[in-house]
Amino acid sequence: MIAGKNFKILFYVFGLLFIIASCTSIPKLSKADKSLIKEALKAPTTKIITGESGFAKNASHSIWYEKINPEIESRGTILLIMGNGQDALSWPPSLISNFTKSGYQVVRFDHRGTGLSTSTEKWKKKNAYSLTDMASDALAILDNLAIEKAHIVGASMGGMIAQIIAIEQPDRTATLTSIMSSGDAMDSELEPMSNEVIPQMISAILKHGFFGSKKGQIKRQIIQKRILMGTATGDIDIKTMAEVSAYNLKEREGYKLIAAKHHFEAILISETRNKYLTNLTIPTLIIHGEKDPVMPISHGKKMKTIIPNAHSLWINNMGHDLPDSKIDEITDAMLVHFEKTIK
Repeated sequence: MIAGKNFKILFYVFGLLFIIASCTSIPKLSKADKSLIKEALKAPTTKIITGESGFAKNASHSIWYEKINPEIESRGTILLIMGNGQDALSWPPSLISNFTKSGYQVVRFDHRGTGLSTSTEKWKKKNAYSLTDMASDALAILDNLAIEKAHIVGASMGGMIAQIIAIEQPDRTATLTSIMSSGDAMDSELEPMSNEVIPQMISAILKHGFFGSKKGQIKRQIIQKRILMGTATGDIDIKTMAEVSAYNLKEREGYKLIAAKHHFEAILISETRNKYLTNLTIPTLIIHGEKDPVMPISHGKKMKTIIPNAHSLWINNMGHDLPDSKIDEITDAMLVHFEKTIK
Protein backbone atom coordinates (compact mmCIF):
# COMPACT_ATOMS: atom_id res chain seq x y z
CA MET A 1 0.00 0.00 0.00
CA ILE A 2 2.79 2.40 1.00
CA ALA A 3 4.80 1.42 -2.09
CA GLY A 4 1.78 2.10 -4.25
CA LYS A 5 1.34 5.53 -2.68
CA ASN A 6 5.01 6.34 -3.17
CA PHE A 7 4.85 5.24 -6.80
CA LYS A 8 1.84 7.47 -7.41
CA ILE A 9 3.61 10.45 -5.80
CA LEU A 10 6.73 9.81 -7.88
CA PHE A 11 4.59 9.52 -11.01
CA TYR A 12 3.03 12.93 -10.39
CA VAL A 13 6.37 14.51 -9.45
CA PHE A 14 8.07 13.24 -12.60
CA GLY A 15 5.06 14.30 -14.64
CA LEU A 16 5.25 17.80 -13.18
CA LEU A 17 9.00 17.99 -13.75
CA PHE A 18 8.50 16.86 -17.35
CA ILE A 19 5.93 19.61 -17.94
CA ILE A 20 8.13 22.25 -16.29
CA ALA A 21 11.12 21.11 -18.33
CA SER A 22 9.09 21.23 -21.54
CA CYS A 23 8.32 24.90 -20.85
CA THR A 24 11.74 25.58 -22.32
CA SER A 25 10.72 23.85 -25.57
CA ILE A 26 7.69 25.97 -26.41
CA PRO A 27 7.98 28.58 -29.19
CA LYS A 28 9.47 31.91 -28.19
CA LEU A 29 8.14 35.36 -29.01
CA SER A 30 10.40 37.97 -30.56
CA LYS A 31 10.90 41.48 -29.20
CA ALA A 32 8.76 42.76 -32.09
CA ASP A 33 5.95 40.34 -31.14
CA LYS A 34 6.07 41.43 -27.50
CA SER A 35 6.01 45.07 -28.58
CA LEU A 36 2.85 44.49 -30.66
CA ILE A 37 1.17 42.79 -27.68
CA LYS A 38 2.11 45.71 -25.43
CA GLU A 39 0.72 48.20 -27.97
CA ALA A 40 -2.56 46.28 -28.29
CA LEU A 41 -3.09 46.43 -24.53
CA LYS A 42 -2.23 50.13 -24.28
CA ALA A 43 -4.22 51.31 -27.32
CA PRO A 44 -7.97 52.04 -27.28
CA THR A 45 -9.83 48.76 -27.72
CA THR A 46 -10.38 47.86 -31.36
CA LYS A 47 -14.04 47.25 -32.16
CA ILE A 48 -14.28 43.54 -32.96
CA ILE A 49 -18.02 42.86 -32.66
CA THR A 50 -19.70 44.76 -35.50
CA GLY A 51 -22.76 42.62 -36.18
CA GLU A 52 -26.04 41.96 -34.41
CA SER A 53 -25.45 39.96 -31.24
CA GLY A 54 -27.80 38.12 -28.92
CA PHE A 55 -28.41 34.93 -26.96
CA ALA A 56 -30.15 31.71 -27.93
CA LYS A 57 -31.64 29.60 -25.14
CA ASN A 58 -31.07 25.85 -25.20
CA ALA A 59 -32.24 24.10 -22.01
CA SER A 60 -30.07 25.52 -19.21
CA HIS A 61 -27.61 27.10 -21.64
CA SER A 62 -27.57 30.65 -22.96
CA ILE A 63 -25.49 30.73 -26.13
CA TRP A 64 -24.06 34.03 -27.35
CA TYR A 65 -23.95 34.63 -31.10
CA GLU A 66 -23.15 37.34 -33.62
CA LYS A 67 -24.86 37.74 -36.99
CA ILE A 68 -22.80 39.70 -39.52
CA ASN A 69 -24.67 40.98 -42.57
CA PRO A 70 -23.30 40.67 -46.12
CA GLU A 71 -21.89 43.71 -47.89
CA ILE A 72 -23.93 42.97 -51.03
CA GLU A 73 -27.20 41.18 -51.75
CA SER A 74 -27.44 38.05 -49.60
CA ARG A 75 -26.61 34.68 -51.14
CA GLY A 76 -27.28 32.70 -47.97
CA THR A 77 -26.08 32.12 -44.42
CA ILE A 78 -22.86 30.53 -43.19
CA LEU A 79 -22.80 29.10 -39.65
CA LEU A 80 -19.26 28.90 -38.27
CA ILE A 81 -18.53 26.34 -35.52
CA MET A 82 -15.17 26.58 -33.75
CA GLY A 83 -13.01 23.92 -32.13
CA ASN A 84 -12.23 22.64 -28.65
CA GLY A 85 -12.15 25.38 -25.99
CA GLN A 86 -12.47 28.15 -28.57
CA ASP A 87 -14.99 30.98 -28.74
CA ALA A 88 -16.50 32.96 -31.63
CA LEU A 89 -13.58 35.37 -31.86
CA SER A 90 -11.17 32.55 -32.75
CA TRP A 91 -12.28 32.77 -36.39
CA PRO A 92 -9.81 34.89 -38.43
CA PRO A 93 -11.40 38.26 -39.31
CA SER A 94 -10.13 37.93 -42.90
CA LEU A 95 -12.07 34.67 -43.35
CA ILE A 96 -15.30 36.33 -42.24
CA SER A 97 -14.76 39.43 -44.40
CA ASN A 98 -14.11 37.24 -47.46
CA PHE A 99 -17.56 35.73 -46.96
CA THR A 100 -19.45 38.96 -46.29
CA LYS A 101 -17.82 40.65 -49.31
CA SER A 102 -19.11 37.74 -51.42
CA GLY A 103 -22.70 38.21 -50.25
CA TYR A 104 -22.98 35.78 -47.35
CA GLN A 105 -24.45 36.43 -43.94
CA VAL A 106 -22.12 34.96 -41.31
CA VAL A 107 -23.16 33.65 -37.90
CA ARG A 108 -20.54 32.76 -35.29
CA PHE A 109 -21.02 31.86 -31.65
CA ASP A 110 -19.38 31.08 -28.31
CA HIS A 111 -19.47 27.40 -27.43
CA ARG A 112 -21.00 26.61 -24.06
CA GLY A 113 -18.41 27.36 -21.39
CA THR A 114 -16.57 29.96 -23.51
CA GLY A 115 -16.88 33.69 -24.11
CA LEU A 116 -20.26 35.11 -23.10
CA SER A 117 -22.17 31.84 -23.29
CA THR A 118 -23.42 30.78 -19.86
CA SER A 119 -25.25 27.95 -18.11
CA THR A 120 -27.14 27.47 -14.89
CA GLU A 121 -26.04 23.84 -14.92
CA LYS A 122 -22.70 22.88 -13.33
CA TRP A 123 -20.56 20.54 -15.43
CA LYS A 124 -20.01 17.09 -13.97
CA LYS A 125 -18.18 14.24 -15.65
CA LYS A 126 -20.89 11.71 -14.77
CA ASN A 127 -23.45 13.66 -16.80
CA ALA A 128 -21.14 15.45 -19.22
CA TYR A 129 -22.68 16.86 -22.38
CA SER A 130 -21.93 15.33 -25.77
CA LEU A 131 -21.18 16.72 -29.23
CA THR A 132 -24.84 16.12 -30.08
CA ASP A 133 -25.79 18.42 -27.21
CA MET A 134 -23.39 21.04 -28.56
CA ALA A 135 -24.92 20.64 -32.02
CA SER A 136 -28.29 21.49 -30.47
CA ASP A 137 -26.78 24.82 -29.33
CA ALA A 138 -25.99 25.67 -32.95
CA LEU A 139 -29.47 24.70 -34.09
CA ALA A 140 -30.99 26.82 -31.31
CA ILE A 141 -29.19 29.82 -32.80
CA LEU A 142 -30.60 29.11 -36.27
CA ASP A 143 -34.07 28.80 -34.71
CA ASN A 144 -33.62 32.05 -32.78
CA LEU A 145 -32.66 33.86 -35.98
CA ALA A 146 -35.40 32.13 -38.02
CA ILE A 147 -32.80 30.70 -40.42
CA GLU A 148 -34.22 27.60 -42.09
CA LYS A 149 -31.06 26.42 -43.80
CA ALA A 150 -27.36 27.35 -43.65
CA HIS A 151 -23.96 26.36 -44.96
CA ILE A 152 -22.56 24.54 -41.92
CA VAL A 153 -18.81 25.05 -41.45
CA GLY A 154 -16.82 23.51 -38.61
CA ALA A 155 -13.14 23.47 -37.67
CA SER A 156 -11.61 20.60 -35.65
CA MET A 157 -14.20 19.72 -32.95
CA GLY A 158 -16.49 22.15 -34.75
CA GLY A 159 -16.20 19.93 -37.83
CA MET A 160 -17.46 17.00 -35.75
CA ILE A 161 -20.44 19.07 -34.58
CA ALA A 162 -21.08 20.21 -38.16
CA GLN A 163 -21.12 16.56 -39.28
CA ILE A 164 -23.76 15.75 -36.64
CA ILE A 165 -25.96 18.60 -37.87
CA ALA A 166 -25.63 17.38 -41.46
CA ILE A 167 -26.45 13.80 -40.43
CA GLU A 168 -29.35 14.57 -38.10
CA GLN A 169 -30.74 17.74 -39.73
CA PRO A 170 -30.10 17.46 -43.49
CA ASP A 171 -33.01 19.80 -44.24
CA ARG A 172 -31.26 22.53 -42.26
CA THR A 173 -27.90 21.96 -44.00
CA ALA A 174 -27.28 23.59 -47.38
CA THR A 175 -23.69 22.29 -47.47
CA LEU A 176 -21.18 20.80 -45.05
CA THR A 177 -17.58 21.99 -44.78
CA SER A 178 -15.40 20.01 -42.37
CA ILE A 179 -11.99 21.58 -41.70
CA MET A 180 -9.07 19.71 -40.04
CA SER A 181 -11.57 17.32 -38.46
CA SER A 182 -12.48 13.63 -38.29
CA GLY A 183 -15.43 11.27 -38.46
CA ASP A 184 -13.93 9.53 -35.43
CA ALA A 185 -11.13 11.26 -33.52
CA MET A 186 -10.33 8.00 -31.70
CA ASP A 187 -10.12 5.85 -34.84
CA SER A 188 -7.47 3.26 -33.97
CA GLU A 189 -6.79 2.57 -37.66
CA LEU A 190 -5.52 6.10 -38.23
CA GLU A 191 -2.40 8.00 -37.20
CA PRO A 192 -2.72 9.49 -33.68
CA MET A 193 -1.97 13.00 -32.47
CA SER A 194 1.70 14.02 -32.21
CA ASN A 195 3.13 13.26 -28.76
CA GLU A 196 4.60 16.77 -28.58
CA VAL A 197 1.36 18.75 -28.81
CA ILE A 198 -0.29 18.20 -25.41
CA PRO A 199 2.87 18.72 -23.27
CA GLN A 200 3.66 21.91 -25.18
CA MET A 201 0.08 23.21 -24.92
CA ILE A 202 0.09 22.53 -21.16
CA SER A 203 3.48 24.19 -20.83
CA ALA A 204 2.19 27.31 -22.58
CA ILE A 205 -0.71 27.44 -20.10
CA LEU A 206 1.57 26.94 -17.09
CA LYS A 207 4.01 29.57 -18.30
CA HIS A 208 1.58 32.22 -19.51
CA GLY A 209 -2.03 31.31 -19.01
CA PHE A 210 -3.20 29.87 -15.71
CA PHE A 211 -2.83 32.89 -13.46
CA GLY A 212 -1.22 35.13 -16.03
CA SER A 213 -1.78 38.80 -16.71
CA LYS A 214 -3.61 40.03 -19.81
CA LYS A 215 -0.23 40.20 -21.51
CA GLY A 216 0.43 36.56 -20.55
CA GLN A 217 -2.96 35.46 -21.85
CA ILE A 218 -2.24 37.03 -25.25
CA LYS A 219 1.22 35.45 -25.35
CA ARG A 220 -0.38 32.05 -24.65
CA GLN A 221 -2.84 32.46 -27.53
CA ILE A 222 -0.05 33.23 -30.01
CA ILE A 223 2.33 30.53 -28.71
CA GLN A 224 -0.41 27.87 -28.82
CA LYS A 225 -1.22 28.83 -32.39
CA ARG A 226 2.42 28.25 -33.27
CA ILE A 227 2.37 24.88 -31.49
CA LEU A 228 -0.71 23.85 -33.50
CA MET A 229 1.10 24.76 -36.72
CA GLY A 230 3.37 21.77 -36.08
CA THR A 231 6.16 21.67 -38.66
CA ALA A 232 4.34 24.07 -40.99
CA THR A 233 6.05 27.40 -41.55
CA GLY A 234 4.71 30.89 -42.08
CA ASP A 235 4.05 34.19 -40.36
CA ILE A 236 1.30 34.87 -37.86
CA ASP A 237 -0.58 38.17 -37.92
CA ILE A 238 0.50 39.05 -34.38
CA LYS A 239 -1.08 42.51 -34.49
CA THR A 240 -4.57 41.22 -35.32
CA MET A 241 -4.32 38.33 -32.86
CA ALA A 242 -3.18 40.70 -30.10
CA GLU A 243 -6.02 43.15 -30.84
CA VAL A 244 -8.68 40.44 -30.84
CA SER A 245 -7.28 38.90 -27.66
CA ALA A 246 -7.10 42.30 -25.95
CA TYR A 247 -10.75 42.90 -26.85
CA ASN A 248 -11.72 39.50 -25.48
CA LEU A 249 -9.91 40.19 -22.22
CA LYS A 250 -11.10 43.78 -21.76
CA GLU A 251 -14.65 43.72 -23.14
CA ARG A 252 -15.80 40.13 -22.68
CA GLU A 253 -15.24 37.29 -20.21
CA GLY A 254 -11.75 36.46 -21.41
CA TYR A 255 -10.54 32.88 -21.85
CA LYS A 256 -12.02 30.02 -19.81
CA LEU A 257 -9.43 27.26 -20.02
CA ILE A 258 -11.59 24.67 -18.24
CA ALA A 259 -13.93 24.60 -21.26
CA ALA A 260 -11.31 22.65 -23.23
CA LYS A 261 -11.54 19.80 -20.72
CA HIS A 262 -15.34 19.73 -20.96
CA HIS A 263 -15.27 19.81 -24.75
CA PHE A 264 -12.68 17.04 -24.89
CA GLU A 265 -14.93 14.90 -22.71
CA ALA A 266 -17.77 15.59 -25.17
CA ILE A 267 -15.55 14.23 -27.95
CA LEU A 268 -14.65 11.13 -25.93
CA ILE A 269 -18.23 10.16 -25.05
CA SER A 270 -19.66 10.76 -28.53
CA GLU A 271 -20.02 7.84 -30.90
CA THR A 272 -18.23 7.54 -34.21
CA ARG A 273 -19.93 9.30 -37.11
CA ASN A 274 -18.26 7.22 -39.83
CA LYS A 275 -21.13 4.75 -40.21
CA TYR A 276 -23.60 7.61 -40.73
CA LEU A 277 -21.36 9.65 -43.03
CA THR A 278 -21.46 6.83 -45.58
CA ASN A 279 -25.12 7.72 -46.20
CA LEU A 280 -24.67 11.49 -46.31
CA THR A 281 -26.16 13.18 -49.36
CA ILE A 282 -25.34 16.78 -48.38
CA PRO A 283 -22.74 18.47 -50.65
CA THR A 284 -19.54 18.11 -48.62
CA LEU A 285 -16.12 19.76 -48.73
CA ILE A 286 -13.26 18.40 -46.61
CA ILE A 287 -10.32 20.71 -45.95
CA HIS A 288 -7.19 19.49 -44.17
CA GLY A 289 -3.60 20.57 -43.68
CA GLU A 290 -0.92 18.11 -44.76
CA LYS A 291 1.17 18.91 -41.65
CA ASP A 292 -1.60 18.73 -39.05
CA PRO A 293 -0.03 17.49 -35.77
CA VAL A 294 -3.36 17.16 -33.90
CA MET A 295 -5.69 15.51 -36.40
CA PRO A 296 -3.37 13.98 -39.01
CA ILE A 297 -4.52 14.31 -42.61
CA SER A 298 -5.33 10.59 -42.71
CA HIS A 299 -8.54 11.51 -40.82
CA GLY A 300 -9.59 13.92 -43.55
CA LYS A 301 -8.69 11.44 -46.30
CA LYS A 302 -10.76 8.70 -44.68
CA MET A 303 -13.77 11.02 -44.59
CA LYS A 304 -13.21 11.73 -48.30
CA THR A 305 -13.45 8.01 -49.05
CA ILE A 306 -16.60 7.33 -47.02
CA ILE A 307 -18.76 10.39 -47.79
CA PRO A 308 -20.42 9.98 -51.20
CA ASN A 309 -19.31 12.60 -53.76
CA ALA A 310 -17.31 14.57 -51.19
CA HIS A 311 -14.80 17.11 -52.50
CA SER A 312 -11.50 17.84 -50.80
CA LEU A 313 -8.79 20.46 -50.45
CA TRP A 314 -5.47 19.25 -49.07
CA ILE A 315 -3.30 22.20 -48.11
CA ASN A 316 0.46 21.92 -48.01
CA ASN A 317 2.33 23.77 -45.27
CA MET A 318 -0.75 23.90 -43.02
CA GLY A 319 -1.00 22.44 -39.54
CA HIS A 320 -3.96 22.41 -37.13
CA ASP A 321 -4.86 26.05 -37.62
CA LEU A 322 -6.16 28.51 -40.18
CA PRO A 323 -2.96 30.16 -41.48
CA ASP A 324 -3.24 33.79 -42.54
CA SER A 325 -1.45 32.99 -45.80
CA LYS A 326 -3.98 30.26 -46.67
CA ILE A 327 -7.25 32.10 -45.87
CA ASP A 328 -7.91 33.18 -49.46
CA GLU A 329 -7.24 29.66 -50.78
CA ILE A 330 -9.57 28.19 -48.16
CA THR A 331 -12.40 30.69 -48.64
CA ASP A 332 -12.16 30.56 -52.45
CA ALA A 333 -12.70 26.78 -52.34
CA MET A 334 -15.59 27.19 -49.90
CA LEU A 335 -17.29 29.87 -52.02
CA VAL A 336 -17.16 27.59 -55.08
CA HIS A 337 -18.62 24.84 -52.88
CA PHE A 338 -21.48 27.09 -51.70
CA GLU A 339 -22.25 28.38 -55.19
CA LYS A 340 -23.10 24.87 -56.41
CA THR A 341 -26.31 25.00 -54.36
CA ILE A 342 -27.47 28.37 -55.73
CA LYS A 343 -29.79 28.04 -58.71
